[in-house]
Amino acid sequence: MIYLWTKTFHLLFVIAWMAAVFYLPRILVNLSESRGEAAVQQRLVLMGRRLYGFGHVMFGLVFVLGALLWFGFRVMPAVYPPVTAGSGWMHVKFLLVLLLLGFFIWSGKLLKRAAAGGALPSAKALRWFNELPILLALGAIFLVVGKPF
Repeated sequence: MIYLWTKTFHLLFVIAWMAAVFYLPRILVNLSESRGEAAVQQRLVLMGRRLYGFGHVMFGLVFVLGALLWFGFRVMPAVYPPVTAGSGWMHVKFLLVLLLLGFFIWSGKLLKRAAAGGALPSAKALRWFNELPILLALGAIFLVVGKPF
């Protein structure tokens, strides 16, 4: 039962983190389009900072619970089954998650640059940038559901 609750909360926090990963670049698009509107920019920066902080907390919870699911069978074999032992798909999924984390951190750096008055890429470039996590998440979901190798 502990295993199922761990998986449930891991999935819940993944969903919450992915919401931040998907929405932060959209805030950057809005920032890029709001040049010259100081009040709008201040509000968007505030929203972005709060979202970025929330995303980091959610990722921390995802990481802790994911590590427990991945290594739990070594610590508490009676509670956590060895479902990922010898699974190549898990290593690729982990790589995709690291790329998503890198994307999230990069988005945060762009937000920090905008908050300091620095230039952002064009709104069009940021819209394309916004699509990247969808592809990475799709790959991770396929690996988890299909376990192809």
